[in-house]
Parts: sequence; structure tokens; C-alpha cells
Amino acid sequence: MLADLCGNAHFVKPCVNSLHAGVDEAGRGALAGPVVAAAVATKSLPGGVTDSKRCSAQRREFLAAAIRETAGAWAIGLADVDEIAAHNILGATLLAMRRAVLGLGVTPMLVLVDGLHVPEVPLPCRAIVGGDGSEPLIGAASILAKTHRDGLMRELAETYPQFGFEQHKGYGTRLHQQALRRHGPCPQHRRDFAPVKACL
Repeated sequence: MLADLCGNAHFVKPCVNSLHAGVDEAGRGALAGPVVAAAVATKSLPGGVTDSKRCSAQRREFLAAAIRETAGAWAIGLADVDEIAAHNILGATLLAMRRAVLGLGVTPMLVLVDGLHVPEVPLPCRAIVGGDGSEPLIGAASILAKTHRDGLMRELAETYPQFGFEQHKGYGTRLHQQALRRHGPCPQHRRDFAPVKACL
């Protein structure tokens, strides 16, 4: 539901023994909507899990369902457009990641994070550039983050049909920027981002 845009969602399965967790985000470069992070802690994953960008939309949805079904624990964390404005996009991304990790309901031995930065959590963390393609746990998190955010953007498209969010998911495509210039930003646009600011 759209109410999810204002906080974090927890989806916890029974606690499991010592694990590693993977964390990744989706929507960091978009012009609208929240930034979404996912965390996955498990000892086994479905075959074919990799960076979400390497999968078709249909394949991502299939793998996301399989990950949710089989993972020992997983969680989603969000940072909304107001938090992005308040903390900048990096700070908001790390906030969403923190919410995802703390929502797991298990205590991983190590948290593997895609990128250069790690969230502020009371656990050992390791940042891995390109980790969504090299570490299956991070790949699994990237798939959950991407599919969850895509679903939220499809919901936003029902409220703001003039922007075509269901097609570009809030990224700065030509279609999206044309709609921005025509209609001006909606409350879910990131007003500090240059293409949005130019339309204010």
C-alpha cells in the first residue's frame, strides 16, 4: 500500500542460526518515489540469483517470490521523498538500508552491502563495489528491493496517472521529463533533484 512510503516494512520468517546477510537498494537515481532497500539473510537461495539489472522483469518477479519463500529472513526498508530531502540521497539510502537490516529479526555474523558505504547498524559490515553481481546474497537483496519498489511505483501511477510511473518507475526518461515539464512536480517528486527543480 502507499502507506508503506512513509516507513519501513518488515517481513520476517523464523530465526535461523548464524548467517551472513546481503543488502542492496533500488531507486537511488530516480526522480520520484522512495528509495527502497532490502536485506536477505539465508543459507540457501534459488538458482539463478544475480544482480536485478541482469534479469528481465518477469524473471525478477519469479526470483523475488522464490527468495521470499525460501530465505531464512528478509526485510524491506524505505526512505520517502521527505527523508531524501532531509538527509540527501546517500543518507536516505543508508537509512533505508539500516531499516532493512534491523527488520530482519535475526542477527547476521556479517552484513554484505553493495557499494562504497555501509549503514549504521550494530553489526560487522563489508562494502563491496559491484556486490550485486558478485555476491548472491546481495543479488537477492537487489531483486527484492527492485520488485518491491516497482510495485510501489505502479501504485503511485494510479494516483498520478499523468506521469506514467508504471512505465519508467520514476527514473528520468524522456517520457517522464516531458510529463514533468507539462504538469509540474507531484508530491512524490524529489524536489532537490535538478530535473525536478528546473520544473518548479
